[in-house]
Amino acid sequence: MASRDWDGATYDRISAPMEAMGLAVLERLDLRGDETVVDAGCGSGRVTQALIARLPRGHVIGIDGSEDMLTAARRRLGPDADIRVQDLVDLDLGDDAPVDAILSTATFHWIADHPRLFARLRGALKDGGRLVAQCGGVGNVARVHAAAGAVADMPPFAEYLERWDGPWNFATPEQTEERLLAAGFSDAQCWLAPQPVIPPDPKTYLHTIILGAHLEQLPEDLRVPFTESVVAGLGSPVTIDYIRLNIDATA
Repeated sequence: MASRDWDGATYDRISAPMEAMGLAVLERLDLRGDETVVDAGCGSGRVTQALIARLPRGHVIGIDGSEDMLTAARRRLGPDADIRVQDLVDLDLGDDAPVDAILSTATFHWIADHPRLFARLRGALKDGGRLVAQCGGVGNVARVHAAAGAVADMPPFAEYLERWDGPWNFATPEQTEERLLAAGFSDAQCWLAPQPVIPPDPKTYLHTIILGAHLEQLPEDLRVPFTESVVAGLGSPVTIDYIRLNIDATA
């Protein structure tokens, strides 16, 4: 899976809504404080920082496919943090595997091959270890994507976007439970939860977090106009219609 060309510094500055959702996911992970836990898709390290605080005698391994995100994470977490550039569908923890738990927030919907992803995660976990995760599920940001699709059909954007379907994988709970069990997890519960967000800076938020994959298809001079047109199409206040897919699974 090719990584998006993320702007890690800007993401770290504006991603408080993503952090808030991620911290709620972290609360579902029971920890003694001495475990080894992977943050799968750690981004700029905001949730990773909270995970490290929960493991004073443990070890946190942050994994992300974007070097720019990990540059931001190193600034936040310091030089001693164990953070690694890897594609999760090829996850290899070396001598650190198997681990006690895997946490992941706002990541899995960027990965097309969920069966392979879940097989790699199961292989990295101890028997009885836990996967606690959240990502975009079916219906996630549908209103935002509809607004982006309407703009994408217009010139001059249509030349670059009219045949482009995007990289997202917004799965259902039922699909996800089936895939987790097929990958070797002994138990899996998945459910959807709407979590709408009104970002304080809609243009920067959409430009950096939601529309980045669209913008990569466009020449540089069309990227800001595309974002501005999508923001205008969403009305006021701009509301991000997040539908989150929650995952609790036992290896």
